[in-house]
Amino acid sequence: MLILALSGVLFAIALPRLAVILDAIEVRTAASHIAAAHQRARMMAVTKGQVLVLSVQQDTVTIHRRGEDPLLWSESGPAAEGVTLDGAPRQFTFSPEGLTFGLSNATLRLSRNSATRAVVVSRLGRVRITR
Repeated sequence: MLILALSGVLFAIALPRLAVILDAIEVRTAASHIAAAHQRARMMAVTKGQVLVLSVQQDTVTIHRRGEDPLLWSESGPAAEGVTLDGAPRQFTFSPEGLTFGLSNATLRLSRNSATRAVVVSRLGRVRITR
């Protein structure tokens, strides 16, 4: 009985810290998925020789040809992991050379409870994940 009581106390102490670690892992995973989707869209635009659009939304991350509805690629967005994407949905348009059109410099902020990450995207296709 003493061992069970001691185990319960230790578990109660460790549980909040475990929740913080799980939040950090989920936010890092969501940021990595967005960075990978950006690289995927860039490489697809180059290899297909077409203008492609990467759309990053709370529920979905998709790639499609500009001006066309059929999706070339899709996956669930940050909300699937319980992560919040701050701000409005973003779209990145890639030229066949792999460069982005328009206002493509962006910072996508992701959060879940106290855990946060930012995916920083440059016009030249550089993507980095920061805290």
